[in-house]
Amino acid sequence: MEPPRIEFPCDYPIKVIGDVHDDGIAEIVTVVRRHAPEVTPDQVSTRESKKGNFCSVRVTIVATGEEQLRMMHEDLLALPNVRLVL
Repeated sequence: MEPPRIEFPCDYPIKVIGDVHDDGIAEIVTVVRRHAPEVTPDQVSTRESKKGNFCSVRVTIVATGEEQLRMMHEDLLALPNVRLVL
């Protein structure tokens, strides 16, 4: 059985978990906007961990293709404070 294919364009949520630091959220949003420039502040939500060590950033983009998603994933993981991209 073949895995389900994503039909592009579509709304696509991305969750990034990283260390808490002053410019962390701004860096993540900048990288996402490099690949999906239409992202607005309404499409970004953040949440800090209970102990305040980590922050999760959720951004919903309009995905245009697998290449866009792969490149964005690689660029986000290249940020020094990013631990995980889902």
